[in-house]
Amino acid sequence: MSDIRIATAEDQILLDKEAKYCSYGDTVHYIEPPRIFSRCEGSYVWDTEDQAYLDLQMWYSAVNFGYANPRLNNALKQQIDTLPQIASQYLHKGKIELSEMIAVDAKNKFGLDGRVHFNVGGSQSIEDSLKVVRNASNGKSLMFAFEGGYHGRTLGASSITSSFRYRRRYGHFGERANFIPFPYHFRGPKGMTKEEYGSQCVQQFARLFETEYNGVWDPKTNQCEYAAFYVEPIQGTGGYVIPPMNFYRELKHVLDQHGILMVSDEIQMGFYRTGKLWSIEHFDVQPDVIVFGKALTNGLNPLGGIWAREELINPKIFPPGSTHSTFASNPLGTAVGLEMFKMTNEVDYGAMVMAKGKYFLEGLQDLQTRFPIIGDVDGLGLALRCEICGPDGFTPDKATLDYMVEEGMKGDMVVDGQKLGLILDVGGYYKNVITLAPSLEISYPEIDLGLKLLEQLLVRATTR
Repeated sequence: MSDIRIATAEDQILLDKEAKYCSYGDTVHYIEPPRIFSRCEGSYVWDTEDQAYLDLQMWYSAVNFGYANPRLNNALKQQIDTLPQIASQYLHKGKIELSEMIAVDAKNKFGLDGRVHFNVGGSQSIEDSLKVVRNASNGKSLMFAFEGGYHGRTLGASSITSSFRYRRRYGHFGERANFIPFPYHFRGPKGMTKEEYGSQCVQQFARLFETEYNGVWDPKTNQCEYAAFYVEPIQGTGGYVIPPMNFYRELKHVLDQHGILMVSDEIQMGFYRTGKLWSIEHFDVQPDVIVFGKALTNGLNPLGGIWAREELINPKIFPPGSTHSTFASNPLGTAVGLEMFKMTNEVDYGAMVMAKGKYFLEGLQDLQTRFPIIGDVDGLGLALRCEICGPDGFTPDKATLDYMVEEGMKGDMVVDGQKLGLILDVGGYYKNVITLAPSLEISYPEIDLGLKLLEQLLVRATTR
C-alpha cells in the first residue's frame, strides 16, 4: 500500500484557484487531492504527471466508443468547417437524417410510428418527456418511478429520482413520484428465483389497482391519477441492477390495462452499452417514450433527446414551441450522432459487446470465488456490477469500496512492468457497488488488465 499522494506544485496552484473561484455545486471531490487530467485516448486518461489510468467507467457511460475516437472526432472536425452553428429554428441535414435513423429503427423494432425531439442533454430531455407525458394526460403531474432510479438533477428530473438528497433543499416543482420497489434480486426475499421475485414485484404494483382505496385508481371512470412510469431498464446510479427478463413484459401489461405510459430512460444504458441500441429491447416490450443522451455524441457534444409515439408527439398534439433550447439539435452534435449510427451499422456491435461482456463477467465471477467480500456480480453486455460487502458476503461495505477507489487513483499499481491507475465508478443503494462501464472498443487484453488491477485492489483491501 502506498502513501497518500501529494499534488505537484503546478497542480496545487490550480487546486487553490478552484477552491476560491469554482462552485462546488456542480462537482464532487471523491478523492483528495483531486486529480487533474491532461489527455485521453481509447480506454485511458493521463494526469498532468503523464501517469496513465485505465478507465472502466468512461465518463458515466458517455464515451461508449472510446476516448478521442478518430472517426467520431473527424465527423466533428468536418462539421466545424462546414456548418458549425445554426439557430434551432432553422433546419439542417444532420437533424433530419439523425431523426430518421432513430425513428425508422424504432418502427422496425417496436412496430410504432414516432418522432424525435432534441435537447442539450439527458436531464433536459427528461424535462421534455415530462412535458410530452403531461400534455398527453391532460396535465397529470404524478408519475411512478423506481426505488434506486436516477433520472437527473434538474427540478423536474430530481422529482422523479428516488434519492431525496437531490431535492431536499429545493422542494418539488410540479412532478411528484410514487417510488415502486425494483426487483433487486441479490437483496430480495430469499428462496425465490429471480423470475419469481420479478413477478412478485409486479403483483405488488398491480395491487394498487385492486380498489379505489389503494390510492391511485378510480374504477368508476377507469382513470389512474398517475400519467407514466419512468423506468431505467437497467438501473444506473442504483448499481447496474439487472431485472429478470420477465419483469418489464409483466409490468407493461399492468400499465396498458390502466392507460399509464412507459417512459424508458436510456440515457446511461443506450447506444449498445448492453449489447442493444436500447436496453429495453432485451425485455420484449414496446415503450411509449424513449429518452436518450450521453453516448449519442460519445461525449463530444451535449446532445440528447426523446423518441415518442406519433400519437403523443405529432404537431397537432405537441405543436411548435412546446419546448425550446437555443442549442437543441445543434449541427455539431447531430453530425457526430449521425456518424455514430453509421459506424454501428457497419459493425455488429451487439455481438461484439455481448461477447466482451461475457468474457469480462466470467473474470469477475472468478474474482468472486477468490474474494468473499464480493457479494454479487452480474452483467448485461458491458454494463457490469461488482458488489463489495463485509466478510459475510452480504452486508454492504461502502468504506472498503471507497478505499479501493482511492487506491486505484494513486496510479501506483504495476502489471507486467507497467505502472497504472484504475478509474472505477461507485453506485448502488448503499454506495458499495462498482459499476463497470468500459469502452465498447476495449480489447480483450485490456479486459485482462482491468481484472488484474481489480485483483490488486481487492488484495490491498483484504490485507490492509
